[in-house]
Order: sequence, then C-alpha cells, then structure tokens
Amino acid sequence: MSSEIVTQPAARHEETVDSRRWLGLAVVVAAQFMVVLDVAIVNVALPSIKTDLHFSETSLQWVITAYSIFFGGVLLLGGRLADLLGRRRLFMAGLALFTVFSLLDGLAWSESSLIAFRSVQGLGAALLSPAALSILTTTFREGRERNLALGIWGAASGSGGAAGVLLGGALTSALSWSWIFFINIPVGLLVLAVTPWLLRESRADLQHRTFDFAGAASITGGLMLLVYAMTRATQHGWVTAETIGLLAGSAALVVAFVVIELRSKAPLLPMRIFRLRTLTASNITGLLVGGAIFAQFFLLTLYMQQVLHYSALKTGVAYIALTLTIISFSAVSQALVTRVGIRRVLPAGLLFSAAALVLYARLPVHGSYFSDLFPAFLLSGIGLALAFVPISIGGLTGVRQADAGIASGLINTSQQIGGAIGVAAATTIATTYTTRFVNVHPGSTQLGGAALTHGFEIAFYVLAAVAVLGAVIAAVMVESNPAVPEVETVDEPVAVELAA
Repeated sequence: MSSEIVTQPAARHEETVDSRRWLGLAVVVAAQFMVVLDVAIVNVALPSIKTDLHFSETSLQWVITAYSIFFGGVLLLGGRLADLLGRRRLFMAGLALFTVFSLLDGLAWSESSLIAFRSVQGLGAALLSPAALSILTTTFREGRERNLALGIWGAASGSGGAAGVLLGGALTSALSWSWIFFINIPVGLLVLAVTPWLLRESRADLQHRTFDFAGAASITGGLMLLVYAMTRATQHGWVTAETIGLLAGSAALVVAFVVIELRSKAPLLPMRIFRLRTLTASNITGLLVGGAIFAQFFLLTLYMQQVLHYSALKTGVAYIALTLTIISFSAVSQALVTRVGIRRVLPAGLLFSAAALVLYARLPVHGSYFSDLFPAFLLSGIGLALAFVPISIGGLTGVRQADAGIASGLINTSQQIGGAIGVAAATTIATTYTTRFVNVHPGSTQLGGAALTHGFEIAFYVLAAVAVLGAVIAAVMVESNPAVPEVETVDEPVAVELAA
C-alpha cells in the first residue's frame, strides 16, 4: 500500500514532465516556423511595398537583403551566446526583438525605415533560431526521441518557405503588405507568454566564461560581407572590382577566424567539433541543399508569375501540394533515419530532389499546373523531407551538451549561407542564358516567356547537379555508426534539471 502512495505521484510527475517537453517542442517549432516563413513571405509582397513606400528598383531588394545579412551573419554567434548566456534567455531575447520589429516593419513609413527595421528583425531571428534548436537538443536525448522531435522541426523548416509564399500571397491580396509582418505579432506574444512555463533554462557549465570577441567579430563580419557580396553580384556582376573586393574581404575574415579559433583557449567555434564526420558531412550537404532549395523557390516563383502569369495568391496556392508533401513525409523521414540511419536516407532524399529539379528544368512556356508542376512538387516534397530531417539530425549527432548551441548555429548558418550563394548563382545563370537566348533569337525579349524559361532551364539543371553532388558527399562522408556524444558529468544535469 505504501509503495502505491509513493509510486503514483512519481508517475504523475514523470508524465507531467514528459508532456511539458513535447509542449515545449511545439513552442520552439512555432518560433522556428515563423522565422523560416518570414524569409519567403516578403517575396510576393515586394511589388505592393515598392508602390506604397516609393522604393526604387535598386533599393527594393534590400527589404530581403537587410534581413538576410543579419540573419545569416549572426547565426553562429547566436548559437555560442546561447551556450554561454542561457538558451532560454537568448531564445526569449531573440523572439522579443523579432516580434517588436515585425510590428515596426508593418508600420514603416519609408524605404529607409523598413530596411532598418528588417535588419534588426533579422538579428532577432539569428538569436532565437539556434537557441531554439539547442533547446530541442538538450531536452531530447540522442536517439529515437530526438529524431522524432527533429522530424517535427524538419517539417516546420522544410515547409516554411512554401507556406510563406502561400500566406504572403493571401495576406497581400486580401489585406495589405503590412499584414505579412503583423501576422508574427500574436504568435510571438503567445510563445513569449508560455516560454517561462514550458521551457527549462540551460547553458554550458564551463570552467571559463571568457568570450572570444576576436573570433565573433571576424566570422560575423565575414559572413555578413559574404551575403552582401552575393546580393551585389546579382545586380552589378561577378567580375567587377567591387564584387571581387567584397568576396576577397569576406574570405580574408573567414581565414582569420579559423586562425583565431585554432589559437584561442575559449574558441567561439571549437574546431574539434569537425572531427565528427557525420556533423561535417551534414553541414556540407546543408550548404549545398540550402543553395539548391532557396534558389528553387526563387526561380519557381518567377516562372509562375512571369511566364504563367499567376497572381500572388495563385502562386501561393500552387505551393500547397509541396508544403503538404513535406509535412507528410517528414514523419516518414525521421522513422527511416531511426531504423536504417542517416547514411541511407540523406542521399536518397537528395537524389529525389535532383530528379524534381530536372522536372523543373523541363517546364514548358505554356505549362499546366497538374501536368507539369504538380508531379514535380510531389517529388520535390518527398526529397526535401528526406533531406532536411537527416541533415538536422546529423548536424547534432555526437555533439556534447556544452556545444549544443554552437552546433545548432553552425547547421543553420550552413543552410542560410548556402541559400544566399544559391540564389545569387542561380539568378546570374538564369539571366545570362536568357540574354544569350535573346541574342540568337531575333524578335524575342528579356521578359518573353521563351527567353525566361530557357534561363530557368539551365539554372535548374545546375541546381540538380548540386543536389547530386550533395548525395555523393553524404554517401561517402556520413558514418554508418556515428560517434556517441561524450558523457559529461557536469553539463548533462544542467540541461535536464534546471527548473523554469
């Protein structure tokens, strides 16, 4: 009888803790979905923003670029700050910034004000995203449970871009462009309200609290300069003195960062982390997949709007098939990774993605949604689900608890920087081959359907080759039996036992 009295409350307590963990997962996934959504949601609203705020053609791109520079450039720093200062604390700080500046974005009164507010919003995203992923990592132990959690995370990350185009088209058409930013406010406030109750605080329990200022400055500056250079290259060319100078400056800062980290006693990014082959392979493939996927969404949106003449709303609705396929197959993906391993699932996902990109390359000038786009969307959705989830799992496999934040920042950075490079390269390729088509076909124009489709075709074939390269790297580099994380007598309890 006495054993029952003791056991039942203990069982109820464990059940409460377990349910709180999964509710906490819903919180961090909601925040991540909002961040990914915001990368894509702006694209379809750009024409309305240009008209209302009197943007010039050259400055309009800065609505996206300002966000991307701070988001891609600060992710690695954000991940390490989460380890040192507290993951929940940084998550809430980043979310608060993101929410407040979403409001200010919607209230912007000029092009300079919107660009400035988007910059700080990107900074908030860069702080909350790696903190959210590291909270997930320290909450769920490596194995089946974490794979399930990362499957949900992957579904949100993989479908966020497509959902952003859909929601952006609907809000812009029904209300106004301001609502693409206002939509973040109720979600942000709700997540902030429940975070102290659902999420535990944790941080790396290190012997030192020294901060690597030189490393932080060099890598943040280098990555921000790289994203800026990629954007400028699409507008002014790759072989101009300005572009070459920016790329050289970025490369110099990244090399300086590596040298600093190898000599630092308290590095921002411990280089020993790259001894984990599966983590390294996941980041390389994440870079390549980020490039292929960001560029895919960009080119497909242009094809539907400029060649098929879809409205913003119709373009968004067209992505529903892709979004639902990613969500549906993310559960399958995590189950397969748990059963057969990353090494088998990730290359398969990348090959599915490559096949979908080949179908996109064959899209005709007078394409039909159900006969041309729909089959490619289904194949692409399966591929993205089978790629995003194992990349997320692999990027955190074997990682110490003390390095959860920096590993989370690293895998996010790989995908975002890959995306910036991919969009810039795909834009250049498409524009170049569109121009060549016009030069050899008298009477055609740069905005003609045939010329645009030819440029998109070449760009999609290049992206398909990138996806195949990623599949080869994953098959060769990912370990069959990845390393188990080292046992840490100090850090483990910190992630599990610190109460809200």
